[in-house]
Amino acid sequence: MTREQLTAEQAARLAKQLTWQQLADAIDRPVMWTIAALLGQHPIPVDSGKVLVDMLGLDEAAIPVLATVPMRGGLPTAVPTDPTIYRFYEVLQVYGGAIKELIHEEFGDGIMSAINFSIDVQRKPHPAGDRVVVTLDGKFLPYDWTAAEV
Repeated sequence: MTREQLTAEQAARLAKQLTWQQLADAIDRPVMWTIAALLGQHPIPVDSGKVLVDMLGLDEAAIPVLATVPMRGGLPTAVPTDPTIYRFYEVLQVYGGAIKELIHEEFGDGIMSAINFSIDVQRKPHPAGDRVVVTLDGKFLPYDWTAAEV
């Protein structure tokens, strides 16, 4: 069993009607981290992997595969070279699939608008070094699969 096979295996979660939040709660992790991990972007500690494998009804051979450090974002491609822009690229490579899954689970089939949209950047003091807080605020736009009139 490979990480790619495990990542592609969404049928177990759907068949058991488990939400991402239920899986995250079971391993005491944030939902976004859990989604990204199950989509192959983070190694899952063995104890957490055992819980998830049990919940999803997967073979125990999946546990060490889930625990390995993945190739985050897939194989290297041409990426922006500016360090600040690159980090946003990296965020979307690691968390993009998880963001997509959570939007669909919480809102349904659709997208976040980048037209009816705002963004805010704030500094948050932190003892270990100030934090950058980026808020993306876009209107949810459900897909409308109606045909245009001729």
